Amino acid sequence: MTRQPGVVGEQAELLRVGIESLQRSDPELAALLDAEVGQQKATLAMIASASIADPSVLAAGGAALSNVTAEGYPGARYHPGARQFDEVERLAVARAKELFGARYANVQPHSCSSANLAVLAALMKPGETLLGLDLDAGGHLTHGSRASVSGRHYTSVSYGLDEAGRIDYARLAELALEHRPRVIIAGVSAYPRTVDFERFRTIADSVGAYLLADISHIAGLVAAGQHPSPVDVAHITTTSTYKQLGGPRGGLILSGQDFQTPGPDGRTPLNRLIQRAVFPQSQGTPSPASIAAKARAFAVAAEPAFQETAARIVASASALSAELHALGYRVLTGGTDNHMVLIDASNTGLSGVVAERALEECGILANRNRIPGDTKPPLVTSGLRLGTNILAQRGMGPDQMHECAELMHTVLQHTHALTDTEYQIDPLLVANVHEEVRWLCTRYPLPAEQFEDAQASLIGARR
Repeated sequence: MTRQPGVVGEQAELLRVGIESLQRSDPELAALLDAEVGQQKATLAMIASASIADPSVLAAGGAALSNVTAEGYPGARYHPGARQFDEVERLAVARAKELFGARYANVQPHSCSSANLAVLAALMKPGETLLGLDLDAGGHLTHGSRASVSGRHYTSVSYGLDEAGRIDYARLAELALEHRPRVIIAGVSAYPRTVDFERFRTIADSVGAYLLADISHIAGLVAAGQHPSPVDVAHITTTSTYKQLGGPRGGLILSGQDFQTPGPDGRTPLNRLIQRAVFPQSQGTPSPASIAAKARAFAVAAEPAFQETAARIVASASALSAELHALGYRVLTGGTDNHMVLIDASNTGLSGVVAERALEECGILANRNRIPGDTKPPLVTSGLRLGTNILAQRGMGPDQMHECAELMHTVLQHTHALTDTEYQIDPLLVANVHEEVRWLCTRYPLPAEQFEDAQASLIGARR
């Protein structure tokens, strides 16, 4: 049944009652949540692994669907009462497939990390060889790091970067030939350049390996056509749904033309192996409301406005990189092709963590990050990772990157390191920068605030 415009549904009423109840019965928690909203509105967030979810996505994530317990897949649940959830999950799967041009989609993973581990479990036996990008070169924990299950259950071999800071495909091919991995991962978490998935597939095919593409950081750009898609190139593609897709915390597994390619046993198709690997092999009950939120996020990402934002993300990152270079910062690889800008903070006399904390004190968010050849520990680092996802969502473009870079530069230039983790900065400067940040954020509000402003203007016009 289609609900008439202007009619408040039962879910909306439930959310309204819930918010009112929370504010009345638990003001301490309500105040903390309200403070977070206020902080996000007034903070210049340049976190590469984050985006802002549309209010409708947040609403779906808080739906009464959370009360449903239903292990298994649509039409084959292990609990009753999943009629609506079945349809929601089918909708999420259909929208994911359409958004990414996939033949298969699994929307149940709780994160991209759990998605990656499920794929590895489907394709590999413990002890078999996994070839992934080294963590210090911009890889991820689940790509074979010893700190992760992926580096403990499997024999992990790492490829790295060349002297220009680009993926060393020649060395990757040599390592693949030498170690004959079962799986090669083409995926990055701190790499500002285009990933050549076609070249990865050629290398994987040359040694009979499966190719897993982890696009967690660039999924929005892939969906919007701003980065080459691996969906029909890799055997399996994984992503998170929040880093750039504006979705809830969660993961997604996709497969294109290889979705029915036989797995390691030579018989079972990949899509069936993945289904089993997610449930029951690695996860139990899915999160129904999160899957509803994913369905909504996929719909938002299919809209023309999302494509415009993605284009602005890439253009802004390029402009931010150029501005920081002009201010004297060493920008890794000399620039960027995506949303990420990596800088070496060591030539400022600051460690990554000191730079991160000083910026945060002034209302600017960027995270510390290890860089190739880093001699500092992971909690300290020598680098800083920036991203333009949220800046672009605010409506900022290349013309505003000069202002963002200048604000950063003002803070870092006046931060005095005492140790690798301690620093001093003039409180007056902190207050001044904070005020400039708030003013910039007011001029370019978050998407929800933009909607509120438009709604207020519409109501005023009607009056």
